[in-house]
Amino acid sequence: MLSPYMFDKTIGGFKKRGLYRVLRTCSQFKSSKLVLDGKELINFSSNNYLGLAGDPVLKEAACKAIEKHGCGSTASRLMCGNLALNEELERRIAGFKRTEAALIFSSGYMANIGVISALMGRQDVIFADKYNHASLVDGCILSRAKLIRYPHKDMKYLEQVLKNTGKYGRRLIVTDSVFSMDGDIAPLPEIVKLANTYGCIVMIDDAHATGVLGRTGRGSAEYFGIPEEAVDIHMGTFGKALGSFGAYVAGSKKLREFLINKARSFIFTTALPPSVIGSVIAAISILEMDNTRIKTLNKNADYFRNQLRKKGFNILNTETQIIPLIIGENNKAIQFSKFLMQNGIFAVPIRPPTVPSYTARIRFSITAAHSKEELGYTIEIIKKAGKKFGITQ
Repeated sequence: MLSPYMFDKTIGGFKKRGLYRVLRTCSQFKSSKLVLDGKELINFSSNNYLGLAGDPVLKEAACKAIEKHGCGSTASRLMCGNLALNEELERRIAGFKRTEAALIFSSGYMANIGVISALMGRQDVIFADKYNHASLVDGCILSRAKLIRYPHKDMKYLEQVLKNTGKYGRRLIVTDSVFSMDGDIAPLPEIVKLANTYGCIVMIDDAHATGVLGRTGRGSAEYFGIPEEAVDIHMGTFGKALGSFGAYVAGSKKLREFLINKARSFIFTTALPPSVIGSVIAAISILEMDNTRIKTLNKNADYFRNQLRKKGFNILNTETQIIPLIIGENNKAIQFSKFLMQNGIFAVPIRPPTVPSYTARIRFSITAAHSKEELGYTIEIIKKAGKKFGITQ
C-alpha cells in the first residue's frame, strides 16, 4: 500500500533543496506573450522559436484536416490509423531533410527511446554526450547496450574511448545538435569524421535545430554544410520551431522499414491526429517558401546574447536562441525568476537534475516574435535583477 508519508518525505526534500516544482496555468498565448493569473507577461520560456504556433495558416490547415478526417486517428498506424495525410507529411519531411525517407513519431521522447532501443542491444555500445537530453539517455538505458557518456563536446576523449571499444557489435554515437539547456552546438563535422574512422552509426537529435539552424532551417547538417547522408539518423520535432506537436526520424528507406517493424514506441502508439499532421505540412511549406522568420530569430538572439555578455552575465558558450543565464544556487534562481515575473517577464528557473548541481539558471528562449522593444526592456530588468541578487560578473 502507498504511504502518504513516503510522498510527504520526498516532496519535503524537494522543497528544502529548492527543487520543488509546480504547474502554472496559462489562460492565453499571444505571440511573444502569455497570460498567467490574469497578468500579461513577455514569454521567454516557449520553444515556439519561429512564432508559428498561432500562425493563421497553420490554424486553417488544422481545421481543414479536422473537417475532412475528424479529430482523432482512432488507432495506431499499423492498425487503421495510417491516413494518406501521414504519408504525405513523411514525403515532405524526407524532401525537406534531403533524405530517402522519414517516419513520424508521436513525440521527440517517443522517437528517441524507440529508435535507440530498436537499433541497439546488449552486445552493442553507445557513445553519448554527457549533456544529451533525457529522452536520449532513457533510450540508451532501454536498449541495454553498453553506455559510455563522454564529457560535453570533448572529441579527444571520445576518440580515446572509440579506440578502446572494438569488441562490441554495433557502435552508435548519439548527440543533441543544439543542447537544450546550454544553447551550444555539437561539433558535428568532428563526430562524423570519428564515426567514419571507427565504424560508428551517427544519430543526431535536431529537436532545437529543426527550423532554426541552417539557411533554410533544415538543421545541423545544413548549418555545417555536411551532406545529409553523412548522418545515419536525423531526429527532429514538430513541437518547437514548427509550432505544432510530434516528431520525425529521417534517413534511409531501410531505416524506415526497420523502425516500422521494431520500434515499440511507434508500433504501440495511436497515430497523431489529423489536425497536427495538417498544421505541420503547412509549417514546412512556410519554411520552404521563405526564411525571413529564421533571419529575424537569429537577429534577435544575437542581440540578446551580445547585450547580456556586455553587461557581464555568465551565459556559457551559447551560440543559439537558447540563452542560459547562470545563477548558481537553486533558491536564488527561483527568486530571480520571481523578480522577473513581478516586472512582466516570464522566464522559469532551471535546476538540477535538469542541469548540473550549482549551475541553476534562467533559460531564455528567444523567438522571432519578440520585438526589439521587448528584448531591450528585458535586458534592463535583468540588469536590475543582477545587481539585486549579486550575480553580475
